[in-house]
Amino acid sequence: MAEMVQHYKAPFRDEDGVAYEVMARGEMAAGGTWEGWLEFHPVDKTKAVLRTERETTQPDRAALEYWASGLESLYFEGAFARARSRGWPRRVGPE
Repeated sequence: MAEMVQHYKAPFRDEDGVAYEVMARGEMAAGGTWEGWLEFHPVDKTKAVLRTERETTQPDRAALEYWASGLESLYFEGAFARARSRGWPRRVGPE
């Protein structure tokens, strides 16, 4: 089951000015490694959540947390474009 790894304080805004909360999430994969991805949760709850495919594979949860702690806004821009092109908008429940 996916776990919250990092919730970034600064909102991400797309080119239309729509604000998103960005969250790094991850889960243990077969073999014990951890996979991580980003989710973009719109502040406007009528809009869909966007999620990237796997962004990283790390040897353990601590390494995944370290990866997530180093991400910055420039990385979010590319990840947002990947998430949007993926065609994966969906609604997710509260944490």
